[in-house]
Amino acid sequence: MTALTLARPDDLDRLAPLVAAFHEEAGIAQDDATRRAALTPILEGSPHGVAYLIGPARAPIGYVILSFGWSVRSAGLDGVVDELYIRRAVRGRGIGSEVMVALPKALSGAGLRSLHLQVRRDDAKARKLYEKLRFIPREDHVMMTREM
Repeated sequence: MTALTLARPDDLDRLAPLVAAFHEEAGIAQDDATRRAALTPILEGSPHGVAYLIGPARAPIGYVILSFGWSVRSAGLDGVVDELYIRRAVRGRGIGSEVMVALPKALSGAGLRSLHLQVRRDDAKARKLYEKLRFIPREDHVMMTREM
């Protein structure tokens, strides 16, 4: 099983380059100062989110960031996988699947009632994987965003 370690403030210098690599791959334009400012509160224990390092804590091979909210529909705390990244060199070995199996188990004990994620509609491979992991597509809904 791949290790998941709760990221703390002293992990910022290990986490930020991984996030930068993911953002570059995903085409997300964000400077390092903004990225670090966004990561710092969750590393310091904000109740709104959490970051886990994937693999050895001293030399992580990836990360997953979750945001938390409250859902009447789920009757309690829900989470959104905000970002999941595995270094390109170690992808395809089932690490992401292990993480996505471990997270619901670990977080349900902390009161999490549902876990959500977004997948590109045209990414059939990812959709198939997440459906295998018991994520159910909500075809009747479209995620809409308004930036502030």
